[in-house]
Amino acid sequence: MARLRAALIIAAFLIVTLPCMPVQWLLVKLRLPAARTFPHRYHRIVAALFGIHIKVVGKAVSGEGVLMVANHTSWADIIIFSAVAPISFVAKSEVANWPFFGSLARLQRTVFVERQRRSSTGETRDAIRDRLLAGDALVLFPEGTSHDGNKVLPFKSALLGAAEAVLADGRHVKVQPVSTAFTGLHGLPMGRENRPLFAWYGDMEMVPHLWEAILAGPLDVVVQFHEPFSLDVMDRKALAARAQEIVQSGQAEALAGRAKA
Repeated sequence: MARLRAALIIAAFLIVTLPCMPVQWLLVKLRLPAARTFPHRYHRIVAALFGIHIKVVGKAVSGEGVLMVANHTSWADIIIFSAVAPISFVAKSEVANWPFFGSLARLQRTVFVERQRRSSTGETRDAIRDRLLAGDALVLFPEGTSHDGNKVLPFKSALLGAAEAVLADGRHVKVQPVSTAFTGLHGLPMGRENRPLFAWYGDMEMVPHLWEAILAGPLDVVVQFHEPFSLDVMDRKALAARAQEIVQSGQAEALAGRAKA
């Protein structure tokens, strides 16, 4: 029955996704405001299909450009973040070339980072800054990689310089730490040994891992939006360290079942 359920979920995912792709392509091509919000509505449906139950704590910054910095555990983070807020992502350039999923990333107006060329950091930072000044909400994973979901890796500060962008009213763009934690499986508390069922890291292949995650069953996730701050009160390295501390604390609280209501 688990395999039949998983097969039906994949079929429903394709039935929903394939017609939505040309719609989003047209919205992006015409530069319509709905290009920001359509993926949000789409991913809410996908989260429901995949059985991803999301508890949101706090409130996402809205109505202005914001750089959200978060821990990164899995491909599921894309669904989770986009289901809770109209956002785009900053991702490694390799993602753009992935079959099918690369197309989805481009349609969500992802900013791609060429990690192999240090000289590209400035160009990427400028591209992020332009998007923030245009009012976009971007999610950056400063750890630089995903992991098993039981910890938070050190945050890298290089791209946080994009938050030096100054808005028309003289304020710096806000940086909002966001913590995520995979907390439950089938409605029961999830132990650390079960998080690799959903955490995607190392040399795991995406499609087989996706299949096994769907087989594993419904997933409970806590997403906590913390108070934002900006580079007008600290430099980017201090900001990275502070954001990591906040995200790590938020994740630990959620994993211990102490997430605030």
